[in-house]
Amino acid sequence: MRLTAESLPAQLRQRLLPAYLVSGDEPLRLGEAADAVRAAARAAGFTEREVSFIERAGDWDAVRASAASRSLFGARRVLDLRLASARLGSAGNAAVLELLGHDDPDTLLLLTAPRLDRDAQAAEWVRALESRGGWVQIWPVERERLGGWLRERARALRLEADDAALEALAARTEGNLLAADQELRRLALDARPVDAAAVLEGAGDSARFDVFKLGDTVLAGSAARALRMLDALRAEGTEPTLVLWALTKSLRELWQAHAGGGQPAHWQRRNEALEQGRSRIPRLSFARLAQRAQRADRLIKGRLSGNPWDELALLTTELCARPLMPPPP
Repeated sequence: MRLTAESLPAQLRQRLLPAYLVSGDEPLRLGEAADAVRAAARAAGFTEREVSFIERAGDWDAVRASAASRSLFGARRVLDLRLASARLGSAGNAAVLELLGHDDPDTLLLLTAPRLDRDAQAAEWVRALESRGGWVQIWPVERERLGGWLRERARALRLEADDAALEALAARTEGNLLAADQELRRLALDARPVDAAAVLEGAGDSARFDVFKLGDTVLAGSAARALRMLDALRAEGTEPTLVLWALTKSLRELWQAHAGGGQPAHWQRRNEALEQGRSRIPRLSFARLAQRAQRADRLIKGRLSGNPWDELALLTTELCARPLMPPPP
């Protein structure tokens, strides 16, 4: 059974499955989903919990031994396995299949893991767990949904915050839900209404971005936000090669749309951003953009003198249809 962070509470109220896998790269939501499973297990009488951190193939031997042993008092228990990687290898695959095959009503299996890529999702242990238990996939809260997410959290904390305050907090903490949650909890301590000024006074800029979000933002044509993302990526130590890859990917997709090649086979959000980019195509000089990208590549490789991040900023701005000075010959 496939679940989401939103559908998990309702499923737990209906019945407790024998096994759960919670995977994703958003620490706050992943932790809260796993906590919800543990709380439901305690309510169902699973009073013991055995936690194992799986980092090496040999760690599975200890898990097998723990699963085979029973408490002297016969208490129901949760085997809480924390996976360092979603790729378990042959030893991990065999161990999880063995655990799922025990069919022990007094043992609940809970695995938490990083995000599973396409190859990891096809692993035998994942398919077996999905058919026997529940797989909760945790996804980041996208920018367009972040305001609603913050509003729900504020309501749960009985924090009165106006729309401007939530928008300011969203801008400061985008991509970093832990920081957003901590700031909401801090603001809730004052027990008074919160406006944008209070948020800007107390909240530092904790936003986090990745190169995929940068590509979407460039396609959508939001120059100011794209440059802010670029600055954050540079501060976080992101390799400029990855940034150039994301920008040239967006450039190719805009060219394909211009040439009538149709939409790329990506997820819906990417296609929505590309639809926004179509309207800017007549204002783009693809030859000039290609020249700008080539220059950035040569700067990254040290074949030209200069700062590649400056050229990446110019490429980002021009992809958003904000023409600047032409690149040097």
